[in-house]
Amino acid sequence: MIAVDRKLHEEQSPILLVPYVWIGDFVRCHSVVKLIRSRTPQRPIDVLSSTLCAPLLDYMPGVRKGVVFDIPRGTPAFGLNRQLAEILKAEGYGKAIITSRKWKAALAPALAGIPERVGFVGEWRYGLLTDVRYGEKELPRMIDQCAVLALSRSEQQPADWPLPELVVPKKEIEDWRRRNSITDERRRVVALCPGAVGPGKRWPESKYAELARRLATDGIAVWVLGGPGEKEISSLISGEGKFARDLTGNDLRNAILALAAADAAVSNDSGLLHVAAAIGTPAVGLFGPTSPWHWAPLNPIAATIEAPWRGGNEDVTGRTTEDIPVDQVYEAARNALAGSKR
Repeated sequence: MIAVDRKLHEEQSPILLVPYVWIGDFVRCHSVVKLIRSRTPQRPIDVLSSTLCAPLLDYMPGVRKGVVFDIPRGTPAFGLNRQLAEILKAEGYGKAIITSRKWKAALAPALAGIPERVGFVGEWRYGLLTDVRYGEKELPRMIDQCAVLALSRSEQQPADWPLPELVVPKKEIEDWRRRNSITDERRRVVALCPGAVGPGKRWPESKYAELARRLATDGIAVWVLGGPGEKEISSLISGEGKFARDLTGNDLRNAILALAAADAAVSNDSGLLHVAAAIGTPAVGLFGPTSPWHWAPLNPIAATIEAPWRGGNEDVTGRTTEDIPVDQVYEAARNALAGSKR
């Protein structure tokens, strides 16, 4: 009888997903949520999240709740991990799927005594994982490396993974419009996302500014989105409000709702490109030193624009978005608007 009760608990106990907490990677991990849900629909799924990424969880179907806990990068933070472990222990998780390969990512689930802890061996995590997987480097894309952990060892990788999905209620969009005093906007809207992490990934603000001017001349409203780090860039793009509206800020939820309200978006290879794609907003993605095959959203986007090769060098890391012409992005943005069903 005890064995039967234990088996029933294992089959119904909640599962904790420990994803990467960069915005784009966090969105990408919704594929893992959907994969888990398709295999064990009876088991609740919670997601460990940073404060930054937490708003995304409110729009991800299949997630019961988020466990929001910030642990600083670059330090083991043993004390904080012990605190997190106590929170996890109280939830009674039967399984943790740890997509992040960092040693620290597996620490709190191990300290919490979660009985089944699945992850790649990365950083020699023996003892922290109960189901140690190998072959991560043989999987070409991050989504392959993350989603395969939701499969059993004997399962074959499917041809296609489930697509990430962000579902934003219309009422929230309407409330957001009222809060930002844009309820009377009748023009079509293109959202610009000029932020990106890493050299060569940011399309120059001067080109974003030229794009904003051209769209505004066509009677198209332009919103600039991003975090507080993009505030200065936004002021240069917006032309002090003449060509675009500055909607940058501290809360990712603001950008989510803006992208859900916009008719199209133009974005560097950044987290907001993944957000737009998962919402279903037609998006133009700009790629320089990164490969779209590896890093573009799984969801279809309206256009992928890659920077040209420099001097015959076919190493993608040598490309820079500054070589992408405004004319090409402008035409792609107009085409995205034409194809938008909003």
